[in-house]
Amino acid sequence: MDTSQLLKGVLDLAVLAVLERGDGYGYDVVRRLRAAGLQEVGDASVYGTLRRLYNAGLLTSYVVPSEEGPHRKYYSLNAPGRDRLRETAKTWRAFAETMEGLVGAA
Repeated sequence: MDTSQLLKGVLDLAVLAVLERGDGYGYDVVRRLRAAGLQEVGDASVYGTLRRLYNAGLLTSYVVPSEEGPHRKYYSLNAPGRDRLRETAKTWRAFAETMEGLVGAA
């Protein structure tokens, strides 16, 4: 099965979940997703998701100077982002339970 197609459908949820555990800049979020087991996640997909979630008002951002290169833009979950995370996680759990019922015996 092509996991990249599955990942497209849940990337918002995964990014929100990562940011719930702590603020992060773009590549930090990519690394944390990969460390969690989503090795196939692409840098551009995560950066685009962060921008989209920010533009939707679900994230806030701030800039932190870096001694090793350009300043880093950190993203954090705000109240609407936490609400979206809860709603989406509930939907995900119901969907996963349904799929497990369908394929669990396979």
